[in-house]
Amino acid sequence: MKKYHHVEKISFNDGKMFLIVDGRQYSLQLSHISKKLANASRIEREKFEITPSGYGIHWQLIDEDLSIDGMLGIKHQPKQIKQEISV
Repeated sequence: MKKYHHVEKISFNDGKMFLIVDGRQYSLQLSHISKKLANASRIEREKFEITPSGYGIHWQLIDEDLSIDGMLGIKHQPKQIKQEISV
């Protein structure tokens, strides 16, 4: 399985999510990325799973899924599209 991202750390403080992804630090305002996370309790926010591929994060208690690409504004092209573009 291809690993899209290596998510090293996720934490929350003062209405923000702090991430270390692929060796880079990010700070994201919760109200800008997810109303569910912004309104969630500390326990609900801290109960998450990172997908095995590193593509996204799932919060089971609030039924929320966010992609790393979407939060960070990154776009991955599927391999097939990359091959068609380079032909």
